[in-house]
Order: sequence, then structure tokens, then C-alpha cells
Amino acid sequence: MRYCFALDLIDDDMLIEEYKSVHQSVWPEISASIKSTGIEDLEIYLVQNRLFMIMETRDSFSLVEKEKMDSVNPVVQKWEEQMWKYQKALPNAETGEKWMLMERIFKLDLYNGRNKG
Repeated sequence: MRYCFALDLIDDDMLIEEYKSVHQSVWPEISASIKSTGIEDLEIYLVQNRLFMIMETRDSFSLVEKEKMDSVNPVVQKWEEQMWKYQKALPNAETGEKWMLMERIFKLDLYNGRNKG
């Protein structure tokens, strides 16, 4: 299953470069935590100060279960707290909400010639 999320960074060139640098050496505990929840691949893309995250997961993956696991993991909580130094919620986010799940509105299907929403 694929999930796509968006989040903004604080629009400050120095903070954005620092955020990029931090993600060149993500704590091993964070990588292990991500993998342990059923995420098989995860990529983050940046344009200006907007981030896009794409996650590929096992069929058994659950966003709710991942949130539960993250909420009781002190290392994940420390990482997330540090990331707020760089991140800012999207305009319509709920209080405390970070990454917002995106809705797929188009998919080019090369195998059967149909477009899917």
C-alpha cells in the first residue's frame, strides 16, 4: 500500500538546509522504528518549504497502530520534538497534527489504458 503525506517547513533557508542535513543521518533507532511498523520504503521530497513523504507499506500496516507505537516510544518522541524546530503544520491541520495524508486524485494505468482516481 502507498501513503502520501505533506508538511511544511519553516520558510527559512538556514533551517531548511539544517533539516536536509539532519535527514542525511537519521538516528538508527528511528529507522528501526519505521521498519518495525510495516513500512518497507519511505522517501521525503522537498520543493521550496513543502515536504512530500511517500511510504510503501505491507498490507498489514496500520496508521493507527503506528501512531500508538510512536506515542509510547521515547526516542521517536524526542526525534519528533526536535523536528518541530524545522516543521510547521499545513494551514488546515488540526492542533498538533504534522504530516497530513494526501488524497490521490489521478493514477495513470499503463496496463489497461484507464485513468483511475
